[in-house]
Amino acid sequence: MGFVPTSCYPTNRGDPIMSMFNERKDALEAKYAYDQEQMFKFIAKRNHRLGLWAAELLGREGEEADAYAHEVIKSDFEEPGEEDVVRKVTGDLEGTGTTEDTVRSKMKLFLAEVMEEARNESS
Repeated sequence: MGFVPTSCYPTNRGDPIMSMFNERKDALEAKYAYDQEQMFKFIAKRNHRLGLWAAELLGREGEEADAYAHEVIKSDFEEPGEEDVVRKVTGDLEGTGTTEDTVRSKMKLFLAEVMEEARNESS
């Protein structure tokens, strides 16, 4: 197939139905991007709370606890998903008798709390 000038492709200019579909597509893409950004923020806040909780079990307080919480947040960037966070916190809490199931339960609890707080703030 040879060169086909772009003027040969339909542009849908002036077509109100295609324009409506394109506007709807753009709106859905914008909502998806917004939702993804919100979830990223929720997970970072969840990880911060998880880090503060773990820091308390490790006997860390104040700035040391906050620094540990930031380590937990950073650990989430090692690989997709939350396994990197679970592995870090569970490994760090190894001597405390805290299980992986407990860490996962806390992660669910903290995420639910963060999302509920966001809902209440937007009301």
